[in-house]
Amino acid sequence: MILMRTNSALIAAALATCMFVSQAIAAQTDLPAIVVKGHDSGSPVSKTFDRHELEQMGMVSIKTTTPWNEGVVDFEGVPFEQILSAAGVSGTIATVTALNDYSVDIPVSDFSQFGVILAIKRNGEYMPVADQGPFFVIYPFDKHPALDAQPYHGRAVWQVKEIVVE
Repeated sequence: MILMRTNSALIAAALATCMFVSQAIAAQTDLPAIVVKGHDSGSPVSKTFDRHELEQMGMVSIKTTTPWNEGVVDFEGVPFEQILSAAGVSGTIATVTALNDYSVDIPVSDFSQFGVILAIKRNGEYMPVADQGPFFVIYPFDKHPALDAQPYHGRAVWQVKEIVVE
């Protein structure tokens, strides 16, 4: 009888451990992610980066005003050049698509010329989907006054889900 109780207790503990570990793994995989597609030496490439992987690429800050936010906002994110390099893709045009399927073509030259980032945080906080997140294309509008107009405002896509480079 004691042996059965011990076995039952061990089984219950093992099940609880398995449930805890599976919940921890699920929590890690529930991070927002983007897909980056393109070509590397002619071969198709498709890489998915979750928020944690993007942050590990190195974050930079752009403090700027935007037409969609009040006052100066501190955006933190990854330079697009780093994302494309990590994905192993290159080209001249990046088609950036949002969760609602809005898409825009951005010249890849903008990324190096202006230091465009894929913002992950706004004023130190992750951006929720309901408020322009989880990822937002940010230009340094205040640093280069010519950017504070079209077509650059239209290129500042929020709720980014995919980047296709051609």
